[in-house]
Amino acid sequence: MTRPSGAAGTTDELIQRLYEQPPDGFVAARTAAIDEAKRAGDRDTAKRLAALKKPTVAAWVVNLLALRRPDLIDELVDLSAALRDAQRGLQGDQLRELTAQRRQVVSALVGAARKLALEADPGAKLPLGEVEATLSAALAEPSIAAQVRTGRLIRAASYAGFGEVPKPRLRLVSDTDDEFDEEAEDDDEGGEVVEFPQQSTRERQAAERRRRQIEQRRRELRRELGAAEAAEHRADEQLERAEGAERDAGHLVEDLDAELAELERRRTEAQADVARRKQARRAAEREVAAARRRVGDVQAALEDLESGEPD
Repeated sequence: MTRPSGAAGTTDELIQRLYEQPPDGFVAARTAAIDEAKRAGDRDTAKRLAALKKPTVAAWVVNLLALRRPDLIDELVDLSAALRDAQRGLQGDQLRELTAQRRQVVSALVGAARKLALEADPGAKLPLGEVEATLSAALAEPSIAAQVRTGRLIRAASYAGFGEVPKPRLRLVSDTDDEFDEEAEDDDEGGEVVEFPQQSTRERQAAERRRRQIEQRRRELRRELGAAEAAEHRADEQLERAEGAERDAGHLVEDLDAELAELERRRTEAQADVARRKQARRAAEREVAAARRRVGDVQAALEDLESGEPD
């Protein structure tokens, strides 16, 4: 089937509306949209809609922000790029300034997202911690920022890379103290701790142990992430099967309801026909009784006439 011009844009607008509304109504709205597309013969749209997944509450809140206030997400992305440039250059003053700015931006974004969510669903319980974690992850990872920009997240995101998102880990070594004044870590894949010429052997050994611990933890987290993603994939498939079964069962119920309605209509008509035939039978019975009485009367008159004739 050839779709009319502008159909793709219309479908995108429909998808946006689905992701803007509270998650509780997502499945029902998606099913209604799929059924409408099928009735219109638009199989491509029905297939696109069927592939959509229900977002968590936290993902919905972030989607609202991305769809209704994209300017704020642009500000987040710009700050992310500036922060990465400062981290690569190890510019301490600029890092501190950007870190403070980042906290302010994330806090403002969470507040704006909360306002939008409560306007859409005043009684919603909002997991603002997950919302904040997702926005912080978008600051750290351009790929996550790109996902946030789409407005089609299905679950909250978190930063799974090296280091701690909310607080850059730049470690500066003091001449007189074994403790670190500030924390930071390199932005490259190796994740090596920055060392300065004045580090002692003991400090370098401690830094090396820390690097090995972090690398081991990184490997563990990656294994856990792989297992979690596999479990997520299985759960998504199970959800899709369950939703498909739910739709099929709903369609069956609708078909049975239609059949029941037709049978009820036919039953009502049959009852009316029985009543009409009963009335006709009673009328016929009355006619038979009248005819029999007439026959009896005529026979009696005939007998009286014959009995009165002379021999």
